[in-house]
Amino acid sequence: MIVYANHFGIRLRRAGVVVTFAAALLLSPALGATDTRDSEAALKSPSAFASIENKTERSRAIFGEIGKVLTHPRCMNCHPAGDRPLQGDDQHEHMPPVWRGENGHLATNCAGCHTEHNVTLHEGASYKSIPGNPNWEIAPLSMAWQDKSLGEICRQLKDTSLNGGRDLAQLQEHIAKDEIVAYGWHPGEGRNPAPGSQEAAGQLVQAWIDSGAECPQ
Repeated sequence: MIVYANHFGIRLRRAGVVVTFAAALLLSPALGATDTRDSEAALKSPSAFASIENKTERSRAIFGEIGKVLTHPRCMNCHPAGDRPLQGDDQHEHMPPVWRGENGHLATNCAGCHTEHNVTLHEGASYKSIPGNPNWEIAPLSMAWQDKSLGEICRQLKDTSLNGGRDLAQLQEHIAKDEIVAYGWHPGEGRNPAPGSQEAAGQLVQAWIDSGAECPQ
């Protein structure tokens, strides 16, 4: 694959196919390099909540810390309530336009632009990188978090009819080890990563489960 840029936009040549992004789309400030003020943000460890004697309150407090990840744009942008994924820290609709098909998955070809890995673009491009993963996809509507309270997101995560059939142990493994979830902490140049690390998030989820998996009200 060849990636190159000029003042007209960005072009990707892959398997003989050329995809061109119009400069009018790429010059939007929202698609430009974001500041990195959150790049060093940390998550509290489970031990930080040990002083909360009430187990239910401790569990809810731990989930509140997990919520810093779940509601961060790197995660929230892939869990929209609408038919289009979101982009950027300001969570604008994906450009170029893509949308869900009748089966709930994206009807457009993600792999036309998103490859198996993050791609850093050459100097002069209107933004610094294109994120990628072999399983790049939008979350199904049953997993939409946008415009929901932390308590609603928590209850949704626990509901096996809405979370892909995962029990709590599988949910912890998904957050702690899944490669597509890992993108949140390795989003490519020009994007603020989710706070902490995937390992830290996995430890918090396990501590939340061990304390009763209680949800904020």
